Amino acid sequence: MISFPNAKINIGLNIIEKRDDGFHNIESVFYPVNLCDALEIIENKEDGAVRFTFTSSGIKIPGEATDNLCYFAYHLVAEHYSLPNVKVHLHKNIPIGAGLGGGSADAAFFIKLLNEKFELGISWGEMHNYARQLGSDCSFFISNKPAFAEGRGDVYESMKLDLSNFFIVLVYPKIHINTANAYSGVKPKSPSRSLESDILNLPIEQWSDFIHNDFEDSIFPKFPEIKNIKEKLYTKGAVYAAMSGSGSTVFGIFKKETNLRSEFADCFVFEGRL
Repeated sequence: MISFPNAKINIGLNIIEKRDDGFHNIESVFYPVNLCDALEIIENKEDGAVRFTFTSSGIKIPGEATDNLCYFAYHLVAEHYSLPNVKVHLHKNIPIGAGLGGGSADAAFFIKLLNEKFELGISWGEMHNYARQLGSDCSFFISNKPAFAEGRGDVYESMKLDLSNFFIVLVYPKIHINTANAYSGVKPKSPSRSLESDILNLPIEQWSDFIHNDFEDSIFPKFPEIKNIKEKLYTKGAVYAAMSGSGSTVFGIFKKETNLRSEFADCFVFEGRL
């Protein structure tokens, strides 16, 4: 059985305060994007098979198979449900460490795939709980619908946000930004406006005046090439552009279909309908 874990973007990201547990409370809007990996599970019936066998293709995944979130998801579910030995293959297409949630999506879709493939009957709430233990934004991909995110980015409220008439360009300049280092450069502050209200009530043409990713304040001075990508997307007609998450991917939202790959020849570029 195969599924296609998709990426997400952050539309706005307010870093509100540092928590006692070392994480930060944030506000953001998560929106799914049709840039996908491919994830397959088959039951491993070979004699002497190990419980979990993992292979991958596409973008090289650093570390060992036992470092992958799918491995942790398997063993998390196996604590409560009887699982057979499995072979897992992941074709990686979503850039890693790019602010697009690709690893979190893989883990969440893996939980859903286990549930469907082996008819486990795991409830929606249980799947969210498993995913939440794997990463702050992981449980978003269980529902995989536009949501207003709070807390560590793990508390969600569904949003009636429909951008399906727009097109998106994702530009990843192949710069890896460590999330912990990114947070070390920000100064938490309470937002003066409601991000959720602005996104729902303002025309998208006005988003750039009020909706901001706080990571840009510290990331852009260190990596001006990322700032340049955002500015170039605006010159090419984007109605809104911003860095996603802690970067380094920048997205532009357009009213018309685009063909901008040649403009960012040294970058990973994805173009499609939202």
